[in-house]
Amino acid sequence: MDSSHTPLETREAKVAGPAGPESSHAGPQRSAGGRLLGAHLERFALPLLLVLIIAFFGVFPASSTVFLSGANVSVVLANQSVVTLVALALIFPLVAGHFDFSVGGIAVLSSVVTAASMAHFSLPLWLSCLLGVAVAAVVGAVNGLLVARFGMNAFVSTLGMATLLGGLIQWYTGGLAIIGVDPAFTKFGSSSWLGLPRVVFVVAVLAFLAWYLLTHTPFGRALYAIGSNNRAAVLVGLPLRRYTQTAFCLSGTLAGLAGVILAARTGGANADNGTYLLFPALAAVFLGATAILPGRFNVVGTVFGVLFVAVSVSGLTLSGAANWVDQVFNGVALLVAVGLSSYLGRRRSGQGT
Repeated sequence: MDSSHTPLETREAKVAGPAGPESSHAGPQRSAGGRLLGAHLERFALPLLLVLIIAFFGVFPASSTVFLSGANVSVVLANQSVVTLVALALIFPLVAGHFDFSVGGIAVLSSVVTAASMAHFSLPLWLSCLLGVAVAAVVGAVNGLLVARFGMNAFVSTLGMATLLGGLIQWYTGGLAIIGVDPAFTKFGSSSWLGLPRVVFVVAVLAFLAWYLLTHTPFGRALYAIGSNNRAAVLVGLPLRRYTQTAFCLSGTLAGLAGVILAARTGGANADNGTYLLFPALAAVFLGATAILPGRFNVVGTVFGVLFVAVSVSGLTLSGAANWVDQVFNGVALLVAVGLSSYLGRRRSGQGT
């Protein structure tokens, strides 16, 4: 960062030179201070906006009585646990430069496998959860194989996989929900610990692991390098195919864990293609790319993105907004987030606007 600022500071010093030594130093210092303040505002704009929205709906007469209640906070956090994990699943392929539109379908497939293993085949709880995650990881590995080994376009291939999974789910379930899972499983999904839903702690641990993997390991740094410039990554010897395939496999595994949490929350599985999970997660990931590390997909920003969308929708609902407002808000949030993250990404790579 220091090296990138030096030429600009040097040019500014030369322009300020005729005004005398004091002004020639004060100018660059004020400029550097302004840039630093702007950078901090850019990094924390989304968290600040989240706080402002919470404050607004907390005092807005139509929503103030319920919005900040413990029950509403608990419901919002528990309902967003699955979306958060699906959003984390999206991050790994996106960091490597690829979309994965199948994560919603993979999550639903995992919930169907988990619920059906208990309800239809009477398998133990732990084995049912393991099967759900394993099947999801296999689907993620197949996505990685198609993209990394066979060079298929990730946008098209994962969209095809999502369609395939939706058809298989409809075929197996016949369009009906699967019920009759282990009561202990449902109890885990609906109970609280320390005043918060238990599933929130599971999500927090997985989010921390994803953050650590992406920011504190050679694999994470290599994945960012591959997503930034894959040709340069190959030239310096990074294993492009293997790391890309691993990113998709990790994505499938996280989506599978989201499916297990989904089954625990709902007490079974519903026949769905997972689209209702995909778009809020996409909005959160792209919103997250505008914060904390602007222009880069990151875990902390994504968590703030999930909370921003969830809190906004909850506040609008409690304020008496019509049902269609939720979909409109999610759509607008996704469009704005994609636009902002694309702009920040171009600016960060030095390509201008």
